[in-house]
Amino acid sequence: MTTTVLVAGATGDLGGRIVRELLQHDTRVRVLTRPSTETPSTAHRRFADEDRVDVVTAAYTDAPALVAALAGVDVVVSAVSGTRAVIVDAQRALLTAAVEAGVPRFIPSDYAADYRSISPGSNRNFELRREFAATLDAAPIRATSVLNGAFTDMLTGQAPLILFDRQRVLYWSSADQVLDFTTKDDVARVTALVALDADAPRVVEVAGDRVTARSIADTMSRLTGKRFRLQWAGTTGTLSAMAGVGRRLSKQGDAEPFPAWQGMQYFVSMFSGEAELHHVNDDRYGPHEWTSVRDVLATHLGV
Repeated sequence: MTTTVLVAGATGDLGGRIVRELLQHDTRVRVLTRPSTETPSTAHRRFADEDRVDVVTAAYTDAPALVAALAGVDVVVSAVSGTRAVIVDAQRALLTAAVEAGVPRFIPSDYAADYRSISPGSNRNFELRREFAATLDAAPIRATSVLNGAFTDMLTGQAPLILFDRQRVLYWSSADQVLDFTTKDDVARVTALVALDADAPRVVEVAGDRVTARSIADTMSRLTGKRFRLQWAGTTGTLSAMAGVGRRLSKQGDAEPFPAWQGMQYFVSMFSGEAELHHVNDDRYGPHEWTSVRDVLATHLGV
């Protein structure tokens, strides 16, 4: 039986990958896009050649349009990205409409480390997810969150953990703290399988690779033939304080999704161990060749 999946945030990086993975199965994908002055819209242009993808338009502030867009949907997959206006407000509107439309299941835009146990004030983006999770848990709908650690892809650019030119690998507090990483492609694959799994639990934890700063330095040394040294950058407490200062001094305030201080907060959550995954089940959907940290770094280095 064909499963109808509505994807919110499908024109984003991860959302587009999720749609691609869903189309590998017996699905009908409904892409939700907001009203646009562009004709055709980005979503219409991107998915014009996909005969199993329907583009539906609705503003998150237009409750009747959202309910109509969700009619007949079996599961909502949210891959939206942003700050409170998106992660909390827009997803709440989407959730309310899904319940009214009788949608059985909802997958929120988590795709992160374990935000459930972090200290208050230590990670804004994680706390927004935790806030929405409380709303989701109270709703009469079956929910599943995908937790995957950090995106491995970020190691080659967005996450300044590896100083390629200086042959250093940074760490805070402990070089032996376990760090969970999963590539976006692997996260998209798992999310598609979760969408098709009517018996999926409240949380599915996966980790394409589990490494430490020390093992990353060893990997880089082997790949390059040059010695990469560990560099202590301070404690997670000091980094958290620096992130707090950066947040207070930010000209954008809390409007920007990934400012520098938010990146610091991610490292605090990871290196403190608070966001470490403890119930990883990579075999839930059968054997799979996960893309490792070494794979990603080797591709980046061209070796």
